[in-house]
Amino acid sequence: MFDTARLARVALLGGLALAALTAPTSAWAQDVAPASTTAGAGADSGEIIVTARRREESEIDVPIAMTVNSAEQLDIRGAADITALQRTTPNLTLQVSRGTNSTLTAFIRGIGQQDPLWGFEPGVGLYVDDVYIARPQGAVLDIFDIERIEVLRGPQGTLYGRNTIGGAVKYVTRKLSREPEFKARAEVGTYRELNFIVSGSAPLTDTFRMGAALARYSRDGFGDNLTLKREHANRAVFAGRISLEFEPNDQLFFRLAADKLWDHSNINNGHRETPGFPVPTPPLADKYDTLAGIGYRGRVHTGGVSLTGDWHVSDQVTLRSITAYRSGSTRGDGIDFDGLPQPYFDIPGFYDDDQFSQELQAQLDLGRLSGVLGAYYMDATAAGAFYAELGALGITQPTSGSVHTKSYALFGDFSFDVTDRFSVSVGARWTQDDKRAKVFKANYLGVAVPGPSAVPFQVLTNYTNSRSFSEFTPRFSATYELFDDFNVYAAYGRGFKSGGFDMRGDASVTPATMLGYDPEIVDSYEAGFKSQLFGGRVRLTGAVFHASYNGQQVTTQVPVGNSAVSFVDNVGSSRINGAELEGNAVLADWLTANFALGYIDAKFKRYASFVPGAPANGLACVANPPSPPTAVGCYVDVSNARVFQNTPKWNGSIGLTVRHKLGDAGELALNGNFNFRSSTHLFETPIPALDQKAYQLFDLSAAWTSANDHWRFGVYARNLFDERYKTGGYNFPTPVFANSVISFYAPPRTVKATLEYRY
Repeated sequence: MFDTARLARVALLGGLALAALTAPTSAWAQDVAPASTTAGAGADSGEIIVTARRREESEIDVPIAMTVNSAEQLDIRGAADITALQRTTPNLTLQVSRGTNSTLTAFIRGIGQQDPLWGFEPGVGLYVDDVYIARPQGAVLDIFDIERIEVLRGPQGTLYGRNTIGGAVKYVTRKLSREPEFKARAEVGTYRELNFIVSGSAPLTDTFRMGAALARYSRDGFGDNLTLKREHANRAVFAGRISLEFEPNDQLFFRLAADKLWDHSNINNGHRETPGFPVPTPPLADKYDTLAGIGYRGRVHTGGVSLTGDWHVSDQVTLRSITAYRSGSTRGDGIDFDGLPQPYFDIPGFYDDDQFSQELQAQLDLGRLSGVLGAYYMDATAAGAFYAELGALGITQPTSGSVHTKSYALFGDFSFDVTDRFSVSVGARWTQDDKRAKVFKANYLGVAVPGPSAVPFQVLTNYTNSRSFSEFTPRFSATYELFDDFNVYAAYGRGFKSGGFDMRGDASVTPATMLGYDPEIVDSYEAGFKSQLFGGRVRLTGAVFHASYNGQQVTTQVPVGNSAVSFVDNVGSSRINGAELEGNAVLADWLTANFALGYIDAKFKRYASFVPGAPANGLACVANPPSPPTAVGCYVDVSNARVFQNTPKWNGSIGLTVRHKLGDAGELALNGNFNFRSSTHLFETPIPALDQKAYQLFDLSAAWTSANDHWRFGVYARNLFDERYKTGGYNFPTPVFANSVISFYAPPRTVKATLEYRY
C-alpha cells in the first residue's frame, strides 16, 4: 500500500540531501555553473525576477510563498497547459472542471471554488499579463509564447484584491524581441494527437514591433459515447494571440495585445460509478466511455484585448495603466448528469460573460523606500441559462439569470529597508463590490421520458436584487537577511471572496435566497525562508502557515417533501495549517534536480447543515432554517463529518534533468519527474465511490537541440504507468436522478513527439 506520510518524509530528506550533496569542494566548485533557473532575468547569477508585488524584484526578496516556472522549465517537462503546474507546485490543485476541456478548477492551500456556475466567485485569482480573468470558462490556458508563470500561495487581497483568498496564478506572456524571431512547432502523439504552434515577431520600425502566435490542438477521444457513436473526451482547440509594442523613447512603452480561444471539443460526461435506476445499467468497463444521450457538441469561445502603458517619469517614479476587455461564451448540448441514454437528469445550458477593467499604478523607488500605489475598476456581467430535464418527474426546470458587478479598489504596498539586512512591508486595499442579480426559475410539464403529472406552469423564483460588499484587506511583513542570499520572513495577510446570489436558489421554498450571501474572509499568518546557496547552485525555500477561514459559503440541502433544494449560506468556518518546502540544485554541470513538498491539515470548526427533527431528536441547533421553514428541523453543526475538497494532506514531486553535450551535434536533455498526492475528497462530504485514493504519476521526456539552437526534437511521456485517477464528479444517488454517481478521470498515458524550428 502506498504510504504517503513515509514518502513525504523521504521527499523531505531527499530535498535536504540535495543541499548536502552540493556542499562545495574546491575542485568541484570551479567546474559547475550557477543554477539556470531564471524566469525573467539574470541568467548569469541564477536570479529570478518576478512581479508578484506589482514591481520587478528578485524572488528571494519577496516575502510571499511562490513557485516560478520559466518557459524553458515547462518545455522540458512537456507541460501543455496550466494544469501541469499541479505536478510540481506544493499545495496547488489546477484541474479541468467537469463537462468541458477548458473550464478550470483551482485550489491553493485548500481554498478555491469547484462550481463553475455564473454568480459564484473563484477563490484563486488567474491573471494574464496582470489582467484578471473573472470566469473559469476557457481558463485552462495552453502554455505557448510565455515568459514565465508565477504561483502565489496564500491570500493576495492587498495587491490583487477580491477572490484571491487562496492565492493567485500569474501567466506572463513573452515580450517582443528587438530582433526578428520565428518559431514553428509540430506535435504528433497517441490518440491521433496533432498540434501545430507558430509564433513570430519583427520590428516594423525602430520604435514599433509586432508579434503573433497561433496554436491548433486536436486529438481523438480517450473514450467513446456508445449511445451517440461519437468520440468522448476528445480535443479540438484553436488559439491565437497578437501583440503590438510601441517604444518611442526610453521613458514610454505601450503594449496592445489581443487573444482568442475557440474550443469545439466534444463535451465530457464522466463515468458512472453505480448501476442506473430504474434500469440497472452496470458501470462501463472503460473509465472514458459513456452512455450519455444528451448530445456531444461543445462550444467555448473566449477572448480579450488589453492596452498596457508605462511612463518612466524618472528613476524614482513609473506610472502604469492597464486597460482590458474580455468576453466569453459557452454553448453546446450541455451536461448529462445521469450518464444514461434517457433524460433522467440532463441539463442543456449556456453561459455568457464580459468584463471591462482599468487599473492605474504609481511605482516608486526612493532608495530605502519602494512600493506601489494604485486604483482599480471593473465592470462585469455573467449570465446564462440551463434547463434541468427531470425524466422521473416528467418536468423540465429552466433557470436563467445574470449578475452585474461593479468593483472599485484603492491599494498601496510599500517596503522600507530599516537596515541593509532588515526590511518591513506594509500594504492595504479597500474594495467595494456592487452587485445586481436577476434570477428566474420555474417548472414546466414534459420531457422526453413521461413521468408523473406535474404543475403545467409553476414559477419558483423570479426576483431582482442588489447588494454591496466592502472590505479592507491589509498585509504586513518583515524580512531579515541572516546571511548573504538567505532571507527569513514573517507575514500576515487578509483576503476576501465576494458575496453574491445563488442562481439555483428556489425562492418558493427558501425565500432567503433572494437576500444573497456574504463574503468569505481569510486571515493568514506565514513564516518562511528563501535561500540561494553555494554560489547560486542551490535554491531552497520553505514556509509554514496558519489560516483562519470564516464566513464560508456552503451549499446546504433543505428538505422539501421527499426531495430537497439547495440553499447557499455563510454557515462554515475552518482553520488551515500547513507547510511547504521546495528547491532545486545543480549537482553537476550535466545534472540538475528539483523537488517540492506540501502538507495541509485543514479542519472545519463549524459546518451547519439542515437536520430534520432537530432539536427534538437531541441535536443542538446552531442556526434557524431559512424563513419560512419548510420542514421541522434546524441547522446542526456537522463539522466533524465534513472534509475539505480537492485538498490532499500530502503532495510533492522529485525531478531530475540530465544534459549531455554532443559537440557539434548539439545537446541531449533527459527529464524525469515523479509526483504524488495523498487521498483526496471531491466533496465536503466523504463519498467512497467518488473519493480519490492516493496516487503517483511518472513523466519522462527526452529532447535534442541542435548546436545552433535552431532545431529541437523531443519525445514526451505523461502519466507513464497509465494511472487512472479522478478529478471531479457528481453525486445524486436517488431514484429521481437515476442513482447518479459520476466521476471524471484525468487523461491516461499519452506520448507525443515534437519537432521545432526557431531562429
